[in-house]
Amino acid sequence: MLPSPDAFILQVDRALRTVFARAGSRRPYPDAGVPDAEMSEADKKHAAGLMRINHSGEVCAQALYAGQALTARNPEAQRALLEAADEETEHLAWCEKRLEELGSHKSLLNPLWYAGSFALGAFAGALGDKWNLGFLAETERQVEGHLDSHLGLLPEQDAKSRAIVEQMKIDEIKHADTAIAHGGAPLPGPVRAAMQVTSKILTQAAYRV
Repeated sequence: MLPSPDAFILQVDRALRTVFARAGSRRPYPDAGVPDAEMSEADKKHAAGLMRINHSGEVCAQALYAGQALTARNPEAQRALLEAADEETEHLAWCEKRLEELGSHKSLLNPLWYAGSFALGAFAGALGDKWNLGFLAETERQVEGHLDSHLGLLPEQDAKSRAIVEQMKIDEIKHADTAIAHGGAPLPGPVRAAMQVTSKILTQAAYRV
């Protein structure tokens, strides 16, 4: 069944808010109360590049889940996707605030990331709920891997960024477990490999732009 016109309008509104509006967080910011350490300009620039990657990754996650929820057939699967998207909105807020503190900006390519990820999510949803949820689980696993690597790449003294990345990692693990619990199927190897290549392109571009 094709999504209703109202559903499309809601998705357009979500896209505009994700890419252009300032995100908010219902939970406390993970770095609240963590002192901001002195860092060199080079370390600040490096930390900002990593946090910009994380922010763009959350933009992609928002788009993926929105596209998947739009074409999901099972109401429970749709609800799980939308709940994950809500938490990713908080991640957007955390990363955006940290980027401002580091004197940097969000990726200028975020509209492109959103459009491509939404289309991919809608396609995944159309394949059926087990693949839809499997795609969600694999996405979260790969994001978790990126976040884990960033904990090793961030400047050692940047405790604020680390606190944010650590909480994001906890949330991503939970989202992957939820997708599997709702019946997500493991994706074929070539699909996982293609996702990794796409992710590498995003990380390299978002770090700089």
